[in-house]
Amino acid sequence: MITELAIPKAVEKQLKICGFKRNIDVLVLYLAGQGLRSIPSLSRFHRLRYLWINNNKIQDLTFLKKNYCLTELYLNDNEITDISGALKHLCALQILLLHNNQLKQLGKTVKELKGIISLQTLNLFHNPLAHDPDYRLYVIHFLPSVQLLDRKSVTQRERESAFHLYSCELSCVMESIAFGKRVNTPLGTAMGGSRGAQPARRLMMAPDCEFGNHTNKVPFENPEDAVLLRAMTRSVMVFSSLDWNKVSTCRERRLENKAEDSPEKLTIQFR
Repeated sequence: MITELAIPKAVEKQLKICGFKRNIDVLVLYLAGQGLRSIPSLSRFHRLRYLWINNNKIQDLTFLKKNYCLTELYLNDNEITDISGALKHLCALQILLLHNNQLKQLGKTVKELKGIISLQTLNLFHNPLAHDPDYRLYVIHFLPSVQLLDRKSVTQRERESAFHLYSCELSCVMESIAFGKRVNTPLGTAMGGSRGAQPARRLMMAPDCEFGNHTNKVPFENPEDAVLLRAMTRSVMVFSSLDWNKVSTCRERRLENKAEDSPEKLTIQFR
């Protein structure tokens, strides 16, 4: 049976309206627009899936610590300033509305949501953090499961822009590797991208630093040189072809009793 100890009147009212008699029966709670400043723990409702707490004055989210089954959470139009440690355990969450709050730190907010791989719909607009010039691309890159951000669908073009912006080194490596075509580029020459060919660049190694020197020194003065050299080394492909019909078997070699000529092997190396 549901105990009434420490349950606010708003929660008690909803339980009576819905006719819930056992904690396990509570799948939905609607507490929007009640003027609530705080809510006691809802951990007794283990199967709670849909929770509306929007349009209140909530600042603290510690009451959600054990509601692992939540799939939709409406926290918009409150006074929330930080969500650190409050939502990362909600692994089943698919819809999260946090617009019209006071969230200021974009990095901390996104970090809290990184582990929620099922998250598809997210609203963060009308928060101070949304004023960051690259706010949308940052969220798209670090929360790749999100399909609808701030009521706008995430496009493939936005994902590509976010990748190039926040995965600079990885993007450089991928653009320098040839897939499906031959690229004759000597080592030390920069690969040309879609924006046109770039001038050759000499790989500048730091003084007294060699590849065999196992020290903590940085081998290149420019980190991009290290990325380029690594990409060039790993993009080499070698194919060898051999006509096995011209290779004698063990039995044939014993019968002929003579030295066998080395078989002709065709080897092709390209980038």
